[in-house]
Amino acid sequence: MLLLILLLIVLIVLSIPVFLSIGLATTAAFFSSNQPLFMIAQKMFDGVNSYVLLAVPLFMLAGSFMDQGGMSKRLVDFSESLVGHFRGGLAITSILSSMLFAGVSGSAAADTAAVGSVLIPPMKKKGYNKNFAASIIATGGSIGVIIPPSIPMIIFAFIANVSVGKLFLAGILPGVLIGVSLILLVVFKTRHLDIDNDHKSFDVLKFKSAFKDALLALGIPFIVVGGILGGLFTATESAAVAVVYAFVVSKFIYKELSWKKVYKSTVYAINTSAIILIIISIATVFSWYLSMNNIQELLSDTFMMISHNKYILLIFINLFLLVMGTFVETTAALILFVPVITPLLNSLGIDPLTYGVMIVTNLAIGMLTPPLGICLIVSGTIAQSKILEISKAIVPFLLVMIVDLLLITFIPFLTRYLPSIY
Repeated sequence: MLLLILLLIVLIVLSIPVFLSIGLATTAAFFSSNQPLFMIAQKMFDGVNSYVLLAVPLFMLAGSFMDQGGMSKRLVDFSESLVGHFRGGLAITSILSSMLFAGVSGSAAADTAAVGSVLIPPMKKKGYNKNFAASIIATGGSIGVIIPPSIPMIIFAFIANVSVGKLFLAGILPGVLIGVSLILLVVFKTRHLDIDNDHKSFDVLKFKSAFKDALLALGIPFIVVGGILGGLFTATESAAVAVVYAFVVSKFIYKELSWKKVYKSTVYAINTSAIILIIISIATVFSWYLSMNNIQELLSDTFMMISHNKYILLIFINLFLLVMGTFVETTAALILFVPVITPLLNSLGIDPLTYGVMIVTNLAIGMLTPPLGICLIVSGTIAQSKILEISKAIVPFLLVMIVDLLLITFIPFLTRYLPSIY
């Protein structure tokens, strides 16, 4: 068992693609234990044979339609009309826009790309350091997996067998907390900088125009989340509704989604979803093998050796996930670690909604750290910055998010209040 885990770590460190690393390690484990190899194919199929997971490509397609059809730009313009008149207004706009776009795409990478492509160029023109701008966009983009809908939350709910709708509700207050705390950090860091201070007052006419233009785009989160909570449709059906809504609005009302862009959006959604689903399929085999070898009990015993105090154990689990999130892709991390950690957290009497949001927040932080920080890579590419340089600029944002993570972990009100009143 130890050799299997060491082999997986070595392959990931050698920059072998995640699904290949997991697949090679699992195959080696099957050979060493004389398990029939046909079980690999069978378990891979079982891993993705789920109605719930159909929501993944659908939300990816909805987000891509919004980006290509001008809906994301309207959300950015609306955010800018609200806060653009402040010093550092574009930086604040980027966080607020990410929070709004998070209510549609469900993907941190899509959120980062959509907001970054619109805001990084004008931020650089207005005097922002490109590494600072990239770090703001990347950090804001990570909120995309916390504020519902969220693809990682759908995957977590599938693995842990919890309600997707209630988990979505549990993520709202933590997502707002993170967004507000990041905005406060941006305000603090830009208060003495001579940048982005040409707007002197709030423009009511500009706000009204931007709000009217973005109203249809702002409606998607209410349709998606409200439809699930109202019992009108499931999470998967809500994703399908979001696709149709984004297509109709972008194509026939905004008239910015050409058939060429429809094709481009579809190809992007297929490619991205294929990457996610193949990781889920092979990681399911790996997770099954670990469970067959009682890894849950081993890990539980290991943590219990550290302490029997649940608060100390939660700190160690957070540290474990933060480190793993740095090296392991989000989807793979969920498939690998959730089945192992869940029994331990349940034994500690922790609400699944609380530790579900806690785990997703941990992995969102992992999206901001090299070598596999997808948000960092996307924003750095747009800003034409080196990852090492952005990694230095993003440290204050990481510290704020870690503080938020601790609040989410130890203040259950943040994750339990909204589901309790539903």
